[in-house]
Amino acid sequence: MKDCEYRQIPPGVAAPGPGTVITPPPPPDGPERPGAARRPRRKWEVFPGRNRFYCGGRLMLARHSGVFALTLGLILATSGLFFAFDCPFLASHLTLAIPIIAAVLFFFVISCLLQTSFRDPGILPRATPSEAADLEKRIDSMGTSTYRPPARTMEVVINKYVVKLKYCYTCKMFRPPRTSHCSVCDNCVERFDHHCPWVGNCVGKRNYRYFYAFILSLSFLTAFIFACVVTHLTLLWSILGLSGFHTYLVASNLTTNEDIKGSWSNKRGSEFANPYSHKSILTNCCAVLCGPFHPSLIDRRGFIQPDVGTPSSPKSEIPSFGAKTDTSMEDACQDFAISCTA
Repeated sequence: MKDCEYRQIPPGVAAPGPGTVITPPPPPDGPERPGAARRPRRKWEVFPGRNRFYCGGRLMLARHSGVFALTLGLILATSGLFFAFDCPFLASHLTLAIPIIAAVLFFFVISCLLQTSFRDPGILPRATPSEAADLEKRIDSMGTSTYRPPARTMEVVINKYVVKLKYCYTCKMFRPPRTSHCSVCDNCVERFDHHCPWVGNCVGKRNYRYFYAFILSLSFLTAFIFACVVTHLTLLWSILGLSGFHTYLVASNLTTNEDIKGSWSNKRGSEFANPYSHKSILTNCCAVLCGPFHPSLIDRRGFIQPDVGTPSSPKSEIPSFGAKTDTSMEDACQDFAISCTA
């Protein structure tokens, strides 16, 4: 039979009559040039799993990675607000080590998150058609004479324990021990732990250590930020409390000294009422805050005036030590000494 070539006729175009020569359409990329080498395709371009690849196959994520973007955004937003508002206050009032420790923890958390999300978790390649056909022959040969299909299991001994291996109908192979097929990514992952939507990837043999480091360091970072925020609020609350106390003093036209001593109190009677209060909060505030500035009374930049016209007092003659006294004093002293020895 003669080979025939078929081409789809677009709607609205009349069918060609008999004897019409139909020329096949050119290939999508144009006519092939003789000697032109085709670009070799990489394996990630035809990867059968439900993954997305970036940077030429160097980075990979699950196809549904919106929650990973939310996780990254929450960490960046929370840490950014902490560095913008809390760190400057705590660094100036407590120590400069607080923003340094927070920065180290933040970069470590981000590094572990990216390593967990973009790293191959331990995906096992699927069997090729020839390998799958060979395995099917081996399974059929292990069947019995009955019509029951052969069991798709295999037993191996690990540390004197029998472990049963299951057959993966998607990947066409027996799964190694501790391997499971992820229903989200559609891949068999070695030492499969779970599929974590928060990191946008499976957690398995090749990224479990980064996942554990991520959640552990994130716990430390969260606790550190919480402790620093509580400290910030405590220091800020003391300032707010002090400002509230002085607002009460201004509204009552009192001083801190008078309030501590209880000099004026309406509870003790009308005779102990504050005589400086104007009986109105607004008036007291205006009197304290908006009153005129009184001039300084100490004149601290004034010049000292020299003493002028003060008469000098006559100097009193005081005998110096070792000087001779008059004869009357000497005689009195001698008589006193004689009377004491008698």
